[in-house]
Amino acid sequence: MPALDPLFDVEQFRALPARYAVARRLDRTTVVLGSTQRTDILSTEALAASGVAVVRRRGGGGAVLLRPGDHLWIDAWIPRDDPLWGSDVAAAALWAGAWWGRALAEHGVGPGIVHHGRAEPGPHGALVCFSGRGPGELFLGGRKFMGISQWRSREGSLFHTCAYTHWDPRPLADLLALEVVDREILVEDLARSAVGVDELDPGGWPISALEESLLSSLSTWTEDRLPRPL
Repeated sequence: MPALDPLFDVEQFRALPARYAVARRLDRTTVVLGSTQRTDILSTEALAASGVAVVRRRGGGGAVLLRPGDHLWIDAWIPRDDPLWGSDVAAAALWAGAWWGRALAEHGVGPGIVHHGRAEPGPHGALVCFSGRGPGELFLGGRKFMGISQWRSREGSLFHTCAYTHWDPRPLADLLALEVVDREILVEDLARSAVGVDELDPGGWPISALEESLLSSLSTWTEDRLPRPL
């Protein structure tokens, strides 16, 4: 398989004939906006002071802040003729939640619950990705562990999947163009909405072990392991 670069160029996946997973790395703190989000949700003053980069992904959903070493981001490409590909957008990502859930179970964490049905953005999901619930996303104890953004083309579907080493909503909230009171309400709400690897108490295994489990298992993941509707 060819090396996939740059990070946010999704077109490079379209020529791949088979499913493919790659762990992504960042060397700079970056805000990733959803495809329909306006840049004016961000504070220009806060961005200038912090030096944070801003990019836009092709998939939908809310904003995500990614800092080097604070997350596990894996892109998974499923070509159209693959058994995992699905025409129903609301169901097409369910396999990804089961894939992550099985990898967590290998390390003694779970059970996780995969969200079925349509997206439920909730009060802040249109603004911040890890506030809402999307199809295929994985929840532990009612809190989001793994978020998904999906991009579809005629050749297949690309799934951006991401979990945090440590969930802290404050750094992203501080970059948003909000009044002080609104920001504090957002931080308080978001603190309860997601969970990071470090809160799972998995016996000290590193997040790199989860990465290895995911990357090594995609090629053998089969339809009979897809989650069933709850």
